[in-house]
Amino acid sequence: MSTPQLIQAANAILGEGPTWDSARELLYWVDVQRPAIFRFDPGRGQTGLWPMPRPVGCVVPTRCAERLVFADVDGFGSLDIRTGAITRLAHVPQEAPGNRFNDGKVDRAGRLWAGTIDGPCVRPTGSLYRLDADGRVHPMESGLICSNGLGWSPDNSRMYLTDSLVRTIWVYDFDLKSGSLGTRRVFAKLSDDDGLPDGLAVDREGCIWSAIWDGWRLIRFAPDGSIDTEVRMPVQRPTSCVFGGPDLKTLYITSACVELGWSDLQNGPLAGGLFSLACATPGLPATPYGG
Repeated sequence: MSTPQLIQAANAILGEGPTWDSARELLYWVDVQRPAIFRFDPGRGQTGLWPMPRPVGCVVPTRCAERLVFADVDGFGSLDIRTGAITRLAHVPQEAPGNRFNDGKVDRAGRLWAGTIDGPCVRPTGSLYRLDADGRVHPMESGLICSNGLGWSPDNSRMYLTDSLVRTIWVYDFDLKSGSLGTRRVFAKLSDDDGLPDGLAVDREGCIWSAIWDGWRLIRFAPDGSIDTEVRMPVQRPTSCVFGGPDLKTLYITSACVELGWSDLQNGPLAGGLFSLACATPGLPATPYGG
């Protein structure tokens, strides 16, 4: 296993939501608390920055090169990267006051799944939503404290969803055609002193890579939920990961420096940086929003 490499000293407060644009071989990611969307070209470095008006939890590419879709405090929106213009796509008025959108991913039918979190991360008021290509929003799950990492098995029979504050990655039976969820059960659970599972990515062997907040590492879980591999990170709070690169063998990893004290930053001075990890097993091709 290779060692994670710093590829951008981004100094992100809360770097999150990395997503790979397979058609253009570009990486997009967000800083939730210094609200912005970033674009990273592996051959050139950072090639785009779009400040956002509200805390943004995730961003995904679309089939149109000039358009991104995101989720933030106000719901779902679209960003024109040529002009910076924002168009609102859908609101979710049933959300509890203080909630905001967090992590999100696109399934292989082109639907965006994104979850909300309780602002103080105390109450189970978060939900999971599905934004279809026609703009309709469907509530799919509730009772979450911190809806986080999402992903699907290579055969689309399973969907994974993380609730970080209960230290659990859930797995659901999943139907790709209808976008429906079946029975929920525990896939993996960390102990109270082991860090919190955050964002995740699924590789071609069906293994789940989870970034462990306050855990200084990534964990690769086998499809049965057992720990296959652990990779030490140079930062205390890795937040999420996604496979990219021309062969999908590069794992891109975001991180955070939020609420870290002086001694913490001395131990992990690269906090908030963007990292890459060369992997032997590739990830799965990403689908843009809308299919």
